[in-house]
Amino acid sequence: MAEQATEYRAADDLVDRIVGLRPGQRTYEVRHQREKVAAATQGSYEALFSHALDGDISLTERLLVALYACRLTPSTELATHYRERLLAVGCDAALIEMADRGEPGDFTNPRMAAMLQFTRTLVEDPVEGDKTALLALPAAGISTPAVVALSQLIAFLSYQVRLVAGLKAMKASEEEARA
Repeated sequence: MAEQATEYRAADDLVDRIVGLRPGQRTYEVRHQREKVAAATQGSYEALFSHALDGDISLTERLLVALYACRLTPSTELATHYRERLLAVGCDAALIEMADRGEPGDFTNPRMAAMLQFTRTLVEDPVEGDKTALLALPAAGISTPAVVALSQLIAFLSYQVRLVAGLKAMKASEEEARA
């Protein structure tokens, strides 16, 4: 059975929480001028981290990829969020530490190592995310639907990190102008 989409509630918006945006702030108002974009961003986050994708990539694997991608970019606030989510789902602390500080080769699970290597490639040098990089995933036992889900996840994380960085810069400018 497919999960029901939840109605967008600005009060629950992850990006707003991470950046510290509240109604009445200029940056908040600019971001919510096109509410459907904020709603789509939150909806994408909820869909990509729902249990509905567990058949292809487990929630723990997706959260480890998210933590690793946010560490590489770096996005401290988002990394903290994904680390907390990993703790909340009961992920082994050693796995969290490896995603937070280690390298893909530190993972003894070839599937997780391949996912993190692919994440590194797309984050640090997207041009190298070619056929060779893609073929390493099925070689590690990752199905085609999982490769698609992983690619979508990494693309979303790249967008999310840049959105947070841009909004933080706007908010800092707003606060500086008020000072």
